[in-house]
Amino acid sequence: MKKLILSLLCSIALNVQAQERIILLNEGNWQSDNGKISYFEDGKIVSNQWFRDANKRKLGDTPNDIIQINEDLIAITINWSNIIQFISPDGKRVAETEDVPNNRKLATDGRYVYVTSYGHECGTADGYVTFTKGYVAKIDIHTFEVVATCEVGYEPEGIAYYKGHLFVANTGGYAFQEDHEYETTVSIIDAETMQLVRDVDTGQINLYGKLSQSGQYLCINSPGDYYDIPAATVIFDCEAALAGSDDCFVVLEYASTYSCTMLDGKFLAIGARFSYYTSEYKFNYVVIDPREVLATEGAGGVEESLPGTMLDDLMELGMPYGVYVNPYTGYIYATDAGSFAAAGALIQWSPEGVFLGRHKVYINPAHFLALPPDGMEFTGIESATNDAKPTTSYGIYDMRGVRMDGFSTRGIYIDNGKKIYKH
Repeated sequence: MKKLILSLLCSIALNVQAQERIILLNEGNWQSDNGKISYFEDGKIVSNQWFRDANKRKLGDTPNDIIQINEDLIAITINWSNIIQFISPDGKRVAETEDVPNNRKLATDGRYVYVTSYGHECGTADGYVTFTKGYVAKIDIHTFEVVATCEVGYEPEGIAYYKGHLFVANTGGYAFQEDHEYETTVSIIDAETMQLVRDVDTGQINLYGKLSQSGQYLCINSPGDYYDIPAATVIFDCEAALAGSDDCFVVLEYASTYSCTMLDGKFLAIGARFSYYTSEYKFNYVVIDPREVLATEGAGGVEESLPGTMLDDLMELGMPYGVYVNPYTGYIYATDAGSFAAAGALIQWSPEGVFLGRHKVYINPAHFLALPPDGMEFTGIESATNDAKPTTSYGIYDMRGVRMDGFSTRGIYIDNGKKIYKH
């Protein structure tokens, strides 16, 4: 009898499926070559050196962004090592691209990876291309070579893919080191031809950090100049921009240093305002509804409240350094960098904002990627389109990864492997 019970328990244990699977990039210390990956699964840290465990080698110096391209491939920018590292979902190395120096942020259409770079020279399959400003590189995911480039503004940062176009936020972040001013533009690129379509001037300087995307809408952080020009957030309408409108964005007085997309299509943002006058940070914590913000020209659509106990919990952190909502399950995460020099922490909440735990990770934990729960296919969650046309090939999923019979209400869905917004 005891053997039977033990056998049943073992069988149950073997059939337990992982639901929360989070890859977390720890930047480490700049120029110290100590970037690491933490792997979190169902309430515990499995490893704080996941890449090294799988490959018996270092990840590199200052990992800066991560994105899943398809079921088999993930890309990671490693800024100071000047490589884009490609891995499989089990953490094993696949390939590297070493021809994009000072690489920053990533986007994909499932066929190519697009990478922003602060550099002025790029190696391609046909030789080297030289730029005056920064650029976007287009990488073939089969050869891992740069096949095309497009110059944009100085020090481009965040990048998003929408309807065959790339939207690139320019910072001008080296304004005090090089002979140029801060940038204020979002560059729009035809992804097929890699030709610049136009620049949209937002009037806000230093468009720095990763973009959050909700269908046709982008959340863009503008930290100002850290002296006299205050931080702000730009809510950008890609659809309106593609139609040629210059009235395609609204500026909010809140910062969005760290932001992410929630299951209902709103943006969750933590703003860290730094002043060189005081050497102090001031924080704001907001939920932004991009549709309402644009419809009211900024008069509505911003809530200074968070789910459950999140606001109180976040205010207790030493230094918030990232925020993320698992697009498959709705669980919420944030990171605490503390002193920037010692181990940081990963904090988890339920979708309702109930605190679930704090976990020790590595130095400067910053960038997230959720893997699909066991038994669920990758849905192309990181790519975006507005083609709300049902498909019979892969089906329609909600943002929790649950298969749907159709579009039930307004919101974000996964249709044919693409993230869409249903009006």
